[in-house]
Order: sequence, then structure tokens, then C-alpha cells
Amino acid sequence: MKVVQYQQVKSDPVETEGAVGCRIRCLIGEPDGAPSFSMRQFEVAVGGHTPKHAHGHEHEVFVLEGSGVVLEGNTEHPLSPGSVVFVKPNELHQFRNTGGGPLKFLCLIPHPLRDMSAPCAAACGCD
Repeated sequence: MKVVQYQQVKSDPVETEGAVGCRIRCLIGEPDGAPSFSMRQFEVAVGGHTPKHAHGHEHEVFVLEGSGVVLEGNTEHPLSPGSVVFVKPNELHQFRNTGGGPLKFLCLIPHPLRDMSAPCAAACGCD
């Protein structure tokens, strides 16, 4: 079992091309013995955004604080604390901070299961 305060987990910059002002904490993942999913916490600075991208795995996202939008292709959906987002596999998406403070959210992704060929975490860190 792993029990920690999230602040104890190292926060790293997202260095993927197209990311601006993003940091990631890999809260739970394969190194912890999690067999199926990784839980990551993102923090996007004011005016920042994740890369606009698509990949073969889904995301389940829960917004903790801040405000912003998630792009579904070119369609913007507003985000606020408590917003829940399901990003389907191969769906073009991007998270943008449009508020006056940090946008923080949890993002859960599957490990490479069900004949997936690429590592899931490659798009935004936690390699």
C-alpha cells in the first residue's frame, strides 16, 4: 500500500512539445505496483496549456481547482472545480488555463493493456 500526501511526490515540468506552463506529479503508477492505471496530478499555470494531441488510450479527469477549458477538437468545454472529463481514445484534446490562478486536475490513464502498442504516459510525462 502507498499512502502519501500529494505534495511529497516530485513535481516535474511537462517537456512535451506544445506544453506551456505545465507540471505533473505521478502519484500512482507501475513503479508502485499498480497493475492497470496511473494517477497523475497536473498543474497548469495561468495562460498555460497541455499539448494539443491525441493517443490510443482514454483519460479520466477530475478538476480540483482553478478554471479553464478542455478542447474537444476545436470545441471548447468550460472547466471548474468538480468538472469531470472523459477523453476517448484517439480524440484530439488540450487543457487550457483561462483563470487567474493555477488549474489543477487529476488524470487517470490505463497502462499498456488490451494490445496497446505505445506507452500511455508518453504524451504528458511519467515515463
